[in-house]
Amino acid sequence: MAACESGPRVFTDDVHAGSRTNTELLSRTGYTILAVIMGVFSAAGIILNVVVIVVTVKHRQLRQPLSYALVNLAVCDLGCAVFGGLPTTVTSAIGYFNLGRVGCVLEAFAVSFFGIASLCTVAVISVERYVVVCYPMGAVLFQTRHAVAGVVLSWVWSFVWSTPPLFGWGTFELEGVKTSCAPKWHSRDVGDMSYMIIFFFLCFALPFSVVMVSYSRLLWTLRQVTKLQVSETGSTSHVEVQVARMIVVMVLAFLVTWLPYAALALAVMIDSSLYVDPVIATIPVYFAKSSTVYNPIIYIFMNRQFRGYTVAAVLCGWDPWSSEPQTSENETTVQKSTSVNSKDLHTFK
Repeated sequence: MAACESGPRVFTDDVHAGSRTNTELLSRTGYTILAVIMGVFSAAGIILNVVVIVVTVKHRQLRQPLSYALVNLAVCDLGCAVFGGLPTTVTSAIGYFNLGRVGCVLEAFAVSFFGIASLCTVAVISVERYVVVCYPMGAVLFQTRHAVAGVVLSWVWSFVWSTPPLFGWGTFELEGVKTSCAPKWHSRDVGDMSYMIIFFFLCFALPFSVVMVSYSRLLWTLRQVTKLQVSETGSTSHVEVQVARMIVVMVLAFLVTWLPYAALALAVMIDSSLYVDPVIATIPVYFAKSSTVYNPIIYIFMNRQFRGYTVAAVLCGWDPWSSEPQTSENETTVQKSTSVNSKDLHTFK
C-alpha cells in the first residue's frame, strides 16, 4: 500500500477505513475478547514490573551485577505494557485503530524500541548465567561494569534499529486485525525489504542465537557435573535438576513468546504473496506482548532471595517461605571442589 503522504513512510491508508473495514476482519465480540486479554496482560505486566523495580531499589542486598540486567528487563517490559499494551487494549475495545497517524507511529516505535531492548537484555542475562555458572573461577568474572555495559548496549542497539522508519527507511503500518501498528514485513519496496532483513537478523536472530548458545553450553556443563557426581555418589543432585528445569523454562518461555512472531515475519518476508488470516496474524503479536508478564515471573520471582523480599513486603513482613535459606545470585555458580576433582552446584534460584 502507498503511504498516506510524502515524508517518512510510517502509515498506510487502511487506518482511515476505521470500523467499516475492521468489522470484516473480526466480530464485535472478538474485539472485546482481545481487549480483555490484552488488558489483563497489560495490567499484570505493569504491576509485576513496578514491583520488581521498587523492591530492587529498596533493598540494597539485591543490588548485584545481575540485578542491573533484571531491573532493565523490568523497565523494558513496563514500557511495552504502558506504550504498547494499553493502547492496544483501548483500540481493541473500540474495534479499530483510532489514534491516528501520530499514534500509530508512536505505538509502533515504542513497542519496537522497548521490545528489542527487552530481547537484548534477555541475551545479556543468558550470557551472565553462562559466565557465572560455567566459569566461576575463570579469568573473566561478570561484574557490575559488565552488566551496565550490557544494559547500555541494549538500549543503544534498540534505538539504532527502531528509528529508521521514522526517517523513511522502512515503514510502520497496521497489523493483524488492525488495532496496533508494527513494521511492514511483507513490503517488496527495496528500502522496506533491506531494512526488514537487517532488522530481523540483528534484532531477532542475533539475540535468539546468543540465548540458545549460552543456555545450551550451560546445560552441557550441568550435564557433565551430573555425570561426575553420579559416578561419585550414585545419584543426581536435586539442585542440578532444579537448575536444568529453570533453564528449560527460560528457553521455552523465550521461544513461546517470540518465535511465533519472528517466524511469521520471516515467512511473509520470504513470500509477500503469502496470505495469513488477520486473526491468525494477531496471535503471535499477543504472545510477544505477553512476555511483559512472563519475564518478571520467570527471571525474578523464581529467584528465592528476591521472592523473599517481595512476599514479605506485600504481606506486611510475613514470609511463608521464611524457613528456606536465603541465597544470593552470587551463589549461582558451579564451584571447583578443593577436596575432590569435581564441582559443586549451588542453586540457580
